[in-house]
Amino acid sequence: MTGENDPDRIEKLCVEKGMRMTDQRRVIARVLSLAHDHPDVEEVYRRAADVDSKISIATVYRTVRLFEEASILERHDFRDGRSRYEQITEEHHDHLIDLSSGRVIEFKNEEIERLQAIVARELGFDLVDHRLELYGVPLDRSKKN
Repeated sequence: MTGENDPDRIEKLCVEKGMRMTDQRRVIARVLSLAHDHPDVEEVYRRAADVDSKISIATVYRTVRLFEEASILERHDFRDGRSRYEQITEEHHDHLIDLSSGRVIEFKNEEIERLQAIVARELGFDLVDHRLELYGVPLDRSKKN
């Protein structure tokens, strides 16, 4: 099994799915495999261009879209006007977005998971998937306002 912290994880998934891997796609895949901060395309481009200055932003856009369509990446829109990306993993998690810094914090909470299933059941549904995004500011900052 390929680990989530494997710098070659995305490249291996692409190969498993039969994608042709160019050198530039490999660089972009590695940048995304190493990312733990939900980067947008411009940030992926900056990191990839540090490795290979010949990579264009258009190549990064096309490659990220290709990875998303292949269900390797998941796109998030965290209200900041930018699409941000993370690897799709087997393990479910939710997100807390710090509105003051833009930092994305991943978390798991079994009580929230349980309550979501209860709400769905009470409304006559079997919960098969969900996405939870919480938005906040650090407590010390919100007290000053």
